[in-house]
Amino acid sequence: MVTNDDWRSRKKAATRRSIQEHALRLFAENGYDNTTVEDIAAAAGVSHMTFFRYFPRKENVVQTREYDPMIEELIVARPPHESPLAAVGAALSTSMAAILPTDRQRILTRVRLMMSTPQLRALQLIAMDETRDLFARSLARRNGHTQGDFVLAVHARVAVAVFVAALEAWAQTNDGDLVAIVEAAFSAAETATASRPPDSLSRHTIRSPRSARAAEPRRRSM
Repeated sequence: MVTNDDWRSRKKAATRRSIQEHALRLFAENGYDNTTVEDIAAAAGVSHMTFFRYFPRKENVVQTREYDPMIEELIVARPPHESPLAAVGAALSTSMAAILPTDRQRILTRVRLMMSTPQLRALQLIAMDETRDLFARSLARRNGHTQGDFVLAVHARVAVAVFVAALEAWAQTNDGDLVAIVEAAFSAAETATASRPPDSLSRHTIRSPRSARAAEPRRRSM
C-alpha cells in the first residue's frame, strides 16, 4: 500500500531528477555559463521558485548523493579479510556496473563539468570531502571501528583520490569502460601500498600541534 507520504516523496524525487537531467543536458549543449536557472526551470516545466526549493544555487544542480546508500551498504558487505582499498574498489565497481546502464550519460556529463568549469571547483572539493566521509563511515561499520579511526580515515582519503583519478580518466575517453578503469585504478593503488602493512600507522600516536608543543620540555629562563 502506497501512503500519501510515499507518493509525495516519490514525486519530489522525480521532480528533482527531472530538473537535474534538463540542467545537465542544457549545460552540455550550451555551456554552464550560458545556461540560466530560468532556462533550466523552463525546460523542466517548473517555475524558477520551484528550482530553488530543490537547489539553493545553480551549481548545486550538478551535485548528487543519490548513490551513497547503495555504495555504503556494498562496502559494509565486503568480506572482512579484504583490505580497505580492495573493499571500496570492489563496492564501487559493483555499484557502477548497476548504475551505468541507466545513468551513464548523467554521470559522464557531471564529471566533465566538474573538470572543465572553474565555478564548480569549490563544489568538487565539497563533494570529495563528503565522499571521504562516506568511505570512512562505511569502512568503520564494516570493521566495527569508530569513524574517527585514523587508519581508516587515511584509507578513505586514498580511496577518494583513486576514484577521482578513475572518473577523470574515464571522462577523457569516448566509450571507456568505467568499471574496468575503476578496477585497474584500485589494483594499482593496492600494489603501490602493498609494501606497508595496512595497520602500520596504528603504532604511531597522532597529536595535534598544540598537544605536541605542550609535551615539549620547557626551557629554563635565564
